[in-house]
This record gives sequence, C-alpha cells and structure tokens, in this order.
Amino acid sequence: MNISAIVRRHRPLLGAGVLLGLLGTAATLLQPLLIGDLIEAVVLDEPTARPIALIAALFAADALLAATHFYLIGRAGENIVLDMRTTLTGRLLHSRIAEFSRLEHGDVFTRTVADTSIARVALSSSVAQMITAGFTTVGCIAVMAWIDWRMLLVTAGCLGVASAVALGLARAVRRVAVVNREDTSAYGSGLLRALGALTTVKASRAEEREAERLRGLADAARGSGIHVTRLSAMLMPAMNVGTQVSLAVVIAWGMARTATGELPVEDLTAFIMYLFYLVSPLVMLFMALGEFQQGRAAIDRVKELAAIGQETDGEDGDRDGGRDGAPGTPSPAASSASAPASASAGRGEVPAVEFEDVAFAYPGAPAPAVEGISFSLPATGVTAVVGPSGAGKTTLFQLIERFQAPDRGTVRVAGSDAAALPLDELRSRIGLVEQEAPLMRGTVRENLVYARPDATDEEIAEAVEAAHLTDVVQALPDGLETELGEGGAGLSGGQRQRLAIARALLARPDVLLLDEATSNLDSDSESALRAAIATVGTRCQVLTIAHRISTVIDADRILVLEGGRLRARGTHAELMESDETYRRLAGRQLAPAGAGQ
Repeated sequence: MNISAIVRRHRPLLGAGVLLGLLGTAATLLQPLLIGDLIEAVVLDEPTARPIALIAALFAADALLAATHFYLIGRAGENIVLDMRTTLTGRLLHSRIAEFSRLEHGDVFTRTVADTSIARVALSSSVAQMITAGFTTVGCIAVMAWIDWRMLLVTAGCLGVASAVALGLARAVRRVAVVNREDTSAYGSGLLRALGALTTVKASRAEEREAERLRGLADAARGSGIHVTRLSAMLMPAMNVGTQVSLAVVIAWGMARTATGELPVEDLTAFIMYLFYLVSPLVMLFMALGEFQQGRAAIDRVKELAAIGQETDGEDGDRDGGRDGAPGTPSPAASSASAPASASAGRGEVPAVEFEDVAFAYPGAPAPAVEGISFSLPATGVTAVVGPSGAGKTTLFQLIERFQAPDRGTVRVAGSDAAALPLDELRSRIGLVEQEAPLMRGTVRENLVYARPDATDEEIAEAVEAAHLTDVVQALPDGLETELGEGGAGLSGGQRQRLAIARALLARPDVLLLDEATSNLDSDSESALRAAIATVGTRCQVLTIAHRISTVIDADRILVLEGGRLRARGTHAELMESDETYRRLAGRQLAPAGAGQ
C-alpha cells in the first residue's frame, strides 16, 4: 500500500485546511498587538471604537477560520481512511489463500478498523496541528523578539528545556504505542477465537478458562495502554513547568522594568499575552507529535498487512515447469492409475479436469501433499476421490481452484492450463461446496445468488429443487427472504450444506467440486442428493471427496489416493476386486451391512 500516494490524492483538501489554519493563526497573532493599541488609547485618553471594532472582527474571523479549518482537515482525514480501508480490504480479498490462512483474524480486524483510524489522525489532524502550531510558535517568537528580545531569551531558555523533555517523551510514546497495538490485536484474536467456537467452549465447560485467558490478554493491553497514557500525560506538565517558570521571571522582571519606565506597560501586556499564546501551540505541537508517533506505529502495521501476497491472473506460483523426477512406481493393483492422462476422456472430447505429473508440497511440510499425480476426467459424469486422511484429496481441489499452485506439472480445466487462465474466468467454470458449507449473514436468497447476483427466479427455483431444498424453503417464516444469522444460523447443518450446493449449482459450472458435501446429511437427504448429483453429472463433471463409501458406489469412476499418490482408479466393483486400500476403506463401512445378510 502506497500511503504517500493516498495522501497525495487528498492534498488539495488538506492544503486548503492547513491554509485556513494558518490564516486563523495570523488573526490570533494580531490580537495582542491590537489589545496593546487599545490599552495605549485608554492611557492616552484617545477614541477606542476603532481598536475595539478591529479586535471584534479578528475574534469573529479567528472563530470562522478555525471551524472551517477543522472541518476540512476532518473531511480529508475521513477520505484518507476510506482509501486506506478500501485498498486494504481489496488486497485482503485478493490475497493468496496460503498467506491469508496464516494470519490471525482478530489481528486482521484490528489493523483494518482500529489502526486505520489511528493512521488517519497521524496523516491529517496531527500533521495540520504540527504545521499550524509550528507557525504560531514561530510567529509568537518573532513578535516577542520585536517587543523585547532580552525577555525572549529568558523565555526561550525556560521553554527550551521543557521542549527537549517533551521531545524525548514523544519518541518514547511511539515505542510503547507499537506494543499497545500488538497487545490490542492479541486480545481481538483471542476474543474471535473463543466466540467462533462458542458452542465448543460451552460444551467443554471452558467458559471460565477462556474468560481468564481473555482477561490476561485484556490486562496486557491495559498495561501497555496505561504506559502510553502515562508518557503522553507527562507532555503537558513538562510544558507547564517551563511556562510557569518563564511567566514568573517575565512578570517579575517586566514589572521592575515598567516601574523604572524602561518598558512601556502596553509592551509588557502584549509580551505576556504572546507568552500565553505561545504555550498552547507548543503543547499542541508536542501532543500532535505524540499522536503522529502513535499513528506511525499504526501505519507500519497497516502497510505490513497490505504487503500480503496477491493472486494474479496467469501466475504460476513458484513452479519450475520442469518434469524432473519421475513419480513413484504404482502398485500392481493400480496399473490403471498410471495410464496416460487422456485415457479417461472420450475421443475428440475436451477433458473437464486434467492433471499431468502434478506435485505440490506445503511450506515446511516433511513430505509432498501430492506427488506425480496424472489423470483426466471427461466433460460430464461423477468422479469420487477417496483415500485415508492426509492422502491429498483436499489439496487436489485447492490446485484446481488455484488456491495453491503446483510445484511441478500442469493442471488443466476445460483444456486450458489453470495457471494461464484469468482467475475470474477459471473460477467461473468451477463450483465449490466446502465441507463446512460456509454461509453469510443475510437472507436465504442473498446466500443463494452470491455467485450469480443476476439469477432469475426460475433459475433459483431450479437450483433449490436440484438440491432438494424446496420443502425447507417453503417451511421458513419468510421463504427465500428469511434472515439467517452468523454462519447460516437458523438452518440445520444438513440444510446449510444443501443451500451451499444450490448456490454452486446456480452458477452452472463446468466442474462441480464437492468437498465431503454429504457429511452432514441424514440418510434420506443423502439419497436425494445422490440422485441430484447424478443429474448434475449429465451436464458437467462432478468431482466429490467422500469418506462415506455409500455416497460413491454409484460414481462413474473413483480415484484412490494414498500418501499423496494416485494408486488406483475404476468403478466400485472394479476397485473392490483390484485395490487393497479401497477394499479396506470400503470394508470398514460395508461390513456391518453385509454381516446382517
């Protein structure tokens, strides 16, 4: 994220606000001089209407300029934070899944919401305050030097020491502000962790343990926050001590000089007024500097998050594109698994999905998730992927969707290299139903049309019917307009899963990926969904991960994975005869049924 570019876009508004602030400062600086003229007119018994009118006009102009200044600076600040949040959320939404999954969601939320607000203060109001306060300080010093340079030297000596202390405090504020932002993020992450699994927390009777853990995180944020407050609070007293000492010296020495006639009373009055005028901008200057230092800490955190890796069209990850290293030798029972990649596709037919010697390993993993995978699936039909946990089934889906890029080999979708296709085009060809079937807060209709906002009522009804949700929707209080809670609360687990399937079907994909889509369905719903999947398989390729063998018995083909390799493929009957791993997986689930026959 280029913070400088964002600020440049709003520089005219910021500049106008700063200019009005400087004009207001100039009006303020003229006031003591005019008050001195008024005192002189009273002493000399001259007319006072003119200086009074000028002073009143300056007061009004100062108030108007100050109000407009604060409005313009505030507006520019809100525009800046809008740009920052828009840019940041855009980068998060287009980030690589592998990188985003490593982030703590509470920390992401804190940086996106809270840190951008603090950054806004640093980039708008703090900068404007430093400029106007600096101008006021210089102006006051210049006029005070013109009135009496010797008293200015005494004032500068007292205030200089106080300013040096305040500057050191401002630097310390930035250091502890970084710690406070990190502690606040840790608390936010811990809170989201507990609330995201609230039912598990309650079922485990862990409310008090979680409350104690969160209390500790909140207390750490409190401690670092108090440290920031303590250092910030010392800025004002440091300046006040310098001001009080200088004021005492100026009044005592100035009155002595006035008594001897060396210093006119109107000059002493004006000098003391400028001394008072000098204190406020000095304090504002160092307070703004402290806020700016806190804002810099927030800006650094926002920029760090914005640096997350982005998905790009046509990217191929870190693939070397080579074909080094032959895949492992398959078992004799898996001879069909090592057949040429096009063996499963019909003549002249473009395969829906094709893997060619694909290998992929997660960073830091001791072994590849998939290794030497090659297969081809026709444009239509139902294909099931089975295997023990950790065999690489979900990784296949991530490679097809390009959530991950293969380290070696090629993945093709509808005949095109997935790495070369624009992401929008690639994912428009693929429907995905995840195991957790994530839904969003909103109506049933909004969840259904999420991938196809322009879907007609007839298309929605067709998708609902295909997912066997018609009776469910009709039973809801407001039908498709029924509001769902967070994560689809208001529907059962099976209903949420079928709604996710209907959402995927509505997009009319070329390839439908079902990641254990039947795991939360009862027997009746599973049977109905199997029929629906078979129907969908007549118009696109359905690739489903399944642990329940009952859901894959009728599949046109079954791919058996083990240890990241494709060891066998065939129909249920063929694999029961030829592959030991499949026979073992199926036997565990089918044996009880067979025992009763």
